[in-house]
Amino acid sequence: MTTMAAPAAHPTDERHFDARPTRTVSGSVAVPGDKSISHRALMLSGLADGASRISGFLASEDCLASLAAMRALGVRIEQPDTTEVVVHGVGLHGLHGASHALDMGNAGTAIRLFTGLLAAQTFSSRLIGDASLMKRPMERVAKPLRLMGAEVRTRDGTPPIDIVGGRRLRGIDYSMPVASAQVKSAILLAGLYAEGTTSVLAPAICRDHSERMLATLGVRVDVEGLRSTVHPPQRLTGQPLEVPGDFSSAAFFIVAGLLGAAKEGLLLKNVGLNPTRTGLLDLLRRMGGDIQIENPRLCGAEPTGDLRVRASQLHGIEVPPAAVPLAIDEFPVLFIAAACAAGETVVSGAEELRVKESDRIAAMAAGLATLGVAHRVTPDGMRITGRAHGPAFSGGLIEAFGDHRVAMSFSIASLRAAGPIQIRDVANVATSFPGFVELARSVGLDLTDRAPAAERPA
Repeated sequence: MTTMAAPAAHPTDERHFDARPTRTVSGSVAVPGDKSISHRALMLSGLADGASRISGFLASEDCLASLAAMRALGVRIEQPDTTEVVVHGVGLHGLHGASHALDMGNAGTAIRLFTGLLAAQTFSSRLIGDASLMKRPMERVAKPLRLMGAEVRTRDGTPPIDIVGGRRLRGIDYSMPVASAQVKSAILLAGLYAEGTTSVLAPAICRDHSERMLATLGVRVDVEGLRSTVHPPQRLTGQPLEVPGDFSSAAFFIVAGLLGAAKEGLLLKNVGLNPTRTGLLDLLRRMGGDIQIENPRLCGAEPTGDLRVRASQLHGIEVPPAAVPLAIDEFPVLFIAAACAAGETVVSGAEELRVKESDRIAAMAAGLATLGVAHRVTPDGMRITGRAHGPAFSGGLIEAFGDHRVAMSFSIASLRAAGPIQIRDVANVATSFPGFVELARSVGLDLTDRAPAAERPA
């Protein structure tokens, strides 16, 4: 049962994926660099004195929006290779105003972090984005920055974001109502320029990439439990920075391996394993997933390793509320795993999914309904009754609602599908995972990216 009807088939000629049923994946894959870390590496190295060489950079549309914004603010950035950039930092007080609005595209991380960074500058700025980003909530960032003395304006709580320059900021002790690494990072970035220390208390664990990278560049950051405190630095020092593989991108292949890995398993190389990011790993293991960490190591300040994933008989679980923030971006593909697990999987306390690139609860529910999966939607989550044996999904036409994670998740469903799955509105996959289709095909998925007629060769 679902509260949202499945979308009707529309015979349009827009980009879509064709995912045909297959049963086995094998081999090894290296996923692209971590998007969250790539954003932060660009921004913080731009504020440092001296050059920073960033390796493993994710050249996705989201991260390239951050790169373009830093260039517009006066930072010289070279890109000798797709995954390598050299940032010539201008120092904490070396940015200058852009001659135009800074377009963040589809990047929620970028627009919120740049709001914090620009709140303390001497010049004014405007931040905009694509149609999806212009609908996303921004007051959760703007409100604490105003408490620091910044003048940040939104339009009915959404972009464009206008930031008035020349405001002196003061440090605050802020308790976040909802755990959000983006909000925390924005406040800490503003805190680099504030008078006195700035402290942020989260209600639950959330990502700590900003704290790790700030410390790497020489900033004093104190982390005690759920509280992070930044002490305004005199300077940041440019450093070589290495970006590990993105765990959120690896998530699709982890679930693919659990559903159909060959006997030797599917090997995922150089995956970032920051404990504030790997909630999905713990949840899938609770469901019976066989996932082993090999060759654990540090990639800069970030824990990293290789993952060997073997086909597993999964069972449903009730997701603990404390685990939700640690897996918030991976819930779409967790719903796919749940549909292939014996019994019921219950997710609650995940209302944050309603305000992502799409309403991910509604988008996934619509797709699951189309593919014949028994489920019930709740305001803050979903209850899914899985099918452990045989096909868990029928075929059908799925609407991704412009959400990259929805599109990639239903691509993985083809491993347990009875018929072909066509996934519409997939252009935004490039925002986070360029090369997804090619990597998926390399391990055995039968996935084709169908371009609109206007983009096809003559």
